[in-house]
Amino acid sequence: MSKSRKTDLVESVKNKGKSIEAEMSFFDHLAALRIHLVRASIAVVVFTIICFYYYDFLFDTIIMGPHKPTFWTYRKMCEIGAYFNMGPGFCITNIPGKIINTEMAGQFTLQINSALMTGVILGFPYLLWEVWLFVKPALKDNERKSATGFVFYASMLFIIGLLFGYFIVAPLSVNFLSNYSISPDIENTITIDSYFSSVATLTLCTGAVFELPIVIYILSRLGIMTPKFMKEKRRYAVIIILVIAAIVTPTPDIPTMLTVSFPLFLLYEVSIAVSARVQKKKLKAEKAFFNN
Repeated sequence: MSKSRKTDLVESVKNKGKSIEAEMSFFDHLAALRIHLVRASIAVVVFTIICFYYYDFLFDTIIMGPHKPTFWTYRKMCEIGAYFNMGPGFCITNIPGKIINTEMAGQFTLQINSALMTGVILGFPYLLWEVWLFVKPALKDNERKSATGFVFYASMLFIIGLLFGYFIVAPLSVNFLSNYSISPDIENTITIDSYFSSVATLTLCTGAVFELPIVIYILSRLGIMTPKFMKEKRRYAVIIILVIAAIVTPTPDIPTMLTVSFPLFLLYEVSIAVSARVQKKKLKAEKAFFNN
């Protein structure tokens, strides 16, 4: 066998060894990811079982809360309206529309789906924690340091967003849509699936929107988003926020619109500050690198 053929054979064996090693490493990562996902799934299942067991409280107090005039938000609106003499239009004392079930297994399916969704929401912080445990070993020391607190901040923003969506956006939207009518001949009869999906979607979407600073942080780290771009597009963001506030508020008065829009304005400004901080750190690191 010639020397060149021996060299080719040795190189091919080395390359094959590298391929096998890389393949094993890939499957090792998949096995580790599976363990983290299994643990997160177990936590979700436990929370779901608890929600299923205490479903009377979950349904009567949590799910149906925004459809009751005694809901916390409506009571506070009445108190605020009376204090500032804003008239009876600001006080919500009746939510029209009858909620019905039109499917044979509708109520059973509702109980399963709502308990599972609540279990996922309660288990979301732990899911983030498992994702962090999986990603953490692959990060460098500086990346790990900069990502410290990711689970805490992401969970807190999500929870604050859920609370804002449930106590502000969802009840105002339910009241607006229940009272909206194009003709007195049409009576609002709402299916339980439609009601639940509306409340859940508004609440979860608001929770997701409140993750904006985390998303901006990641995009800024990747160099996709900059504070200059966000400042230039601020006027468009203001218009979009005001449109959203005008849609979900029951009355067109300024105080109500500001109640809904102010947290969104604040969220956008916080995102700009986060992007600016990331950019400042990147420029500082680049300057130190070139000076060395």
